[in-house]
Amino acid sequence: MIIHRMNDILQGVAPLPHLGVIRAEGEEAAKFLQGQLTQDFVLLGASEARLAAFCSAKGRMTASFIGFRRGPAEILLVCRRDILAATLKRLSMFVLRAKVKLSDATADFQLLGLAGNALKTIAAGALPAWSRVDSGAAHVVTLYPADGQPRGLWLAPPGEPAPAGPALAEALWQWGEVRSGIADISAPLVEAFVPQMLNYESVGGVNFKKGCYPGQEVVARSQFRGTLKRRAYLVHADAAAPVAGQEVFLAGEAGQPCGIVAQAAASPTGGWDAIASLQTSAAEAADALRLGAANGPALTLQPLPYPLLDDI
Repeated sequence: MIIHRMNDILQGVAPLPHLGVIRAEGEEAAKFLQGQLTQDFVLLGASEARLAAFCSAKGRMTASFIGFRRGPAEILLVCRRDILAATLKRLSMFVLRAKVKLSDATADFQLLGLAGNALKTIAAGALPAWSRVDSGAAHVVTLYPADGQPRGLWLAPPGEPAPAGPALAEALWQWGEVRSGIADISAPLVEAFVPQMLNYESVGGVNFKKGCYPGQEVVARSQFRGTLKRRAYLVHADAAAPVAGQEVFLAGEAGQPCGIVAQAAASPTGGWDAIASLQTSAAEAADALRLGAANGPALTLQPLPYPLLDDI
């Protein structure tokens, strides 16, 4: 039934003021990003986009991006505005002699979210997630659906007419982001997770065949040695509003949290939905999940919208 509700509720064009854009420009832009991020940018095609993470040497995510080529020597990285300046500064430290220039290009683009028919009118046909198409001067990246409802990221220079469709409230777009099961890194989450703790290996955010990048050994070891003990799950709260960075506990076990809220949004059908990174053992005790404290409001575990990649 939630799918039918989603088709009615998550329709239209939404503002995305929480997102910004980093531009990597130069003949070695792809090569540079290849050595810094978890995804393959050297083989990035014109009709593709990439979900990727920027990790510390310990494999902890300091940023996440949706990236795509805008031209032979230009790649755009969309990320949260609240981490953009720090991320740009840290990425720039590794440029050294590489023939690439990094800059904050947020002011050079409009960013909108498209849901339902607003996306279908541009991206005709069922395009897989992380596909990229052009519409005039605009670039459109298809995202993971939310309960079956198609969604996309629209990016264009200022002055480009917005796509047709009813206005969609930013809060509803954020709810769709949560329902897609894919969290991005915001300020409270910097260095909180290795990519697998947010299921990035299962949703196209990690390439295990590419070359080295900061934290690669930790990320690979977590995958290949079967040591994944924390995953992202969808949860629902009826009595309290979860926020990113808030801890999750098991009832009666106050000493140690079993998880962290990664992203949350109010549900138009009541309560709040959230993505929480939980210990897999805690997820098995789903009836005991509590928000903020061992005696806090109950959280209800919900099914993930995609399968998880098994440990290798």
